Amino acid sequence: MKYFFTISLTLFFAFSILAQETKWPDVDVSALDATYYPQEAAWRNYLEEDQRNMQPMVKVLYSRPLKKGRAIFGELVPFGKEWRLGANEATTITFYNAVDIGGTAVRPGTYTVFADVKPNTWTIHFSSERGIWGNANRDQDKTVASVTVSPTKVDEVREALAITFQKVDEMHCNMVIEWDQTRVAVPIAFNPIMFRGLDASPMDIAHYPSNSAYTNYLEGEEKNIAPKIQVEYSRPFKKGRNVFGDLIKPGDMWRIGANEATEIVLFEDMTVGGEEIQAGRYALLAEIKDGSWDIIFSKDFPSWGMVNRDESKDVARINIPVKTGGEVLENLSITFEEKSDSLVHMMIGWDQTRAEIPFEMNK
Repeated sequence: MKYFFTISLTLFFAFSILAQETKWPDVDVSALDATYYPQEAAWRNYLEEDQRNMQPMVKVLYSRPLKKGRAIFGELVPFGKEWRLGANEATTITFYNAVDIGGTAVRPGTYTVFADVKPNTWTIHFSSERGIWGNANRDQDKTVASVTVSPTKVDEVREALAITFQKVDEMHCNMVIEWDQTRVAVPIAFNPIMFRGLDASPMDIAHYPSNSAYTNYLEGEEKNIAPKIQVEYSRPFKKGRNVFGDLIKPGDMWRIGANEATEIVLFEDMTVGGEEIQAGRYALLAEIKDGSWDIIFSKDFPSWGMVNRDESKDVARINIPVKTGGEVLENLSITFEEKSDSLVHMMIGWDQTRAEIPFEMNK
């Protein structure tokens, strides 16, 4: 009986909750709206043939407050005070590709937009800060780009704030903002200059002979030294990891570095581990095995990592032994050790693993 009473009470409360009236949101007086560039991207499913694959380049999501007989700029939106370009939530803009704003490259992503409104200039700020209502306590340090533009007066009074896009050419457009009798055009360029930061796995070059890299400093006969081998590779860090066994496992195909596959230039024909290899440029790869590596010379370059590797472009594969033990090398390292006038070994070391590739000069 007690068990039945408990179940009945639970069902009573459950039905009571379900019976409560759902509270539906009212339509906001400053309705939310979105606009795209190109505008057709919003209804691309109605377009024909290849146009259906159209991708948006920019999207703005903003609220649209009404004028309601008020003086807007200078009163409702005071001069000298930052404005969220709308009402309610801060306006957001999404760039689907990198853009240039006022000479600053902005990476793809979604940003909030604000305007420092003055009588003769507006400074538009793009911020990485998200999830804010209005602009109170905005983190100014998260502004990623700003551009200053001049407002113009239009004849027609626009009742609701409006944002649209104006195509300038294939690589430029204007984001146009208009409310009351004020219009502002914000230039956006789709061909930004993008500089990369310092790579966590910095690139390096190894030469054989080593002094062939600076013959302009040499004197006498040494000035005639010609390069025979050059290797371009990145130098990832160990960072406390077990490199060969955890990070790089038997069976893995490795680019002998990080980022782009390592590239080697042979300035003359050579014999490498018994394989004749012609002068030229190759990607240098390693298939990792227990106690040995298969070194592969490939014409499939440049390539970033091993994704979709074209094995048909492999020109040579040799097997070399690998040793473990001794000094721990924090960074992947490549150097050359001359064994005789016609034989040099390319030394590969990282962590406590060492590998040697023999290069025999044919001349």
